[in-house]
Amino acid sequence: MLIVQKYGGTSVANVERIKAVAERVVRTAKEGHKVVVIVSAMSGETDKLINLAHQISSNPSEREMDLLLSSGERVTTALTAMAIEALGHKALALTGWQAGIITDAVHTKAKIEKIEGGRVLNALDNGYIVVIAGFQGITETEGEITTLGRGGSDLSAVAIAAALKSDLCEIYTDVDGVYTTDPNIVPEAKKMDKISYEEMLEMASLGAKVLQTRSVEFAMKYEVPVVVKSSFSDNEGTLVTKEDEDMEKVMVSGVTYDKNQAKITLIGLPDKPGIAAKLFTDIANANIVVDMIVQNVSSDGKSADISFTVAKTDLQKAFRLTENIAKELQAKEVTSRDDISKISIIGVGMRTHSGVAAQMFKALASHGINILMISTSEIKVSCVIESKYTELSVRVLHDTFGLAG
Repeated sequence: MLIVQKYGGTSVANVERIKAVAERVVRTAKEGHKVVVIVSAMSGETDKLINLAHQISSNPSEREMDLLLSSGERVTTALTAMAIEALGHKALALTGWQAGIITDAVHTKAKIEKIEGGRVLNALDNGYIVVIAGFQGITETEGEITTLGRGGSDLSAVAIAAALKSDLCEIYTDVDGVYTTDPNIVPEAKKMDKISYEEMLEMASLGAKVLQTRSVEFAMKYEVPVVVKSSFSDNEGTLVTKEDEDMEKVMVSGVTYDKNQAKITLIGLPDKPGIAAKLFTDIANANIVVDMIVQNVSSDGKSADISFTVAKTDLQKAFRLTENIAKELQAKEVTSRDDISKISIIGVGMRTHSGVAAQMFKALASHGINILMISTSEIKVSCVIESKYTELSVRVLHDTFGLAG
């Protein structure tokens, strides 16, 4: 089998842990498998580099930030290869660009366009364990170093697994699988044996930090079987795979939360065609991702209010841009708040069970939790609430839908 293994920052946080990773990798190779290893930067290293940059400049160039931040993974890659060689096995360390990861030119959040995996496959055929720096790539024409955004090493791993047509992609992290919710909030949370790509995609996009959203999209598109497991134990992990009938029997499979949320509201916009298109086109052109959108039209039909949510990290940039657009669109006022969270329930069983949203709203109301915004899809219901109620909401919903192990 060809197996891709990805190790996150906590798994390679220091020399001892890097040696432990090397032992696990070599053990896998000795079982007769070809192994490609993707590593993140050592825990805390990326934040340290960001802090250094901001000591130099309050607004550093995104191009230079990519060059700086990509160094964290390169350090871990070299050290991991050295640790594997110290155990007597051949290893080859490669940067993202040496491994053939070609991206677009959007610095700090680049998208992978293709992977030229010839060098990796040749090394595997010659008996090497290949260790690749996650989170990074290179543009095809200019040769610019790019990074894939937070959690980009997951994306690197799944994309490489797809490109190499690997049999399995193992994501090693500091938890031993995907849980029904955050065990730090609900100790009774249950580890799932398997979860569908769709459910995992919703959980990742809605705040669960086990897997990065784009990595799940990639896995679903190319049907890469992914297992999430702990690098600190040999426990069975959670398989992320195609939906089956058993999954549909469960009405709600997980509860997630996201505190990285902020809301912007434009008050008194003229209610006429093209207003929303103008607003959200300009925001999209600034590479700001909008999540929920709610529009209210006044009783006389002459004006409207539009509220939308963005990541808290994008709030300042989005607010400045929205203020400029508001003047152009002749809105009366722009407001924002960042004391909000998004709480969500997920489950492919929602397609075949009615009344799930009503149960959620009733449970929150019974504990005095006010809902500010609502968003739904076939397999999820999300509510924006005041952030002070986040943990309570998670516990209430986890109990309401009987998710305890």
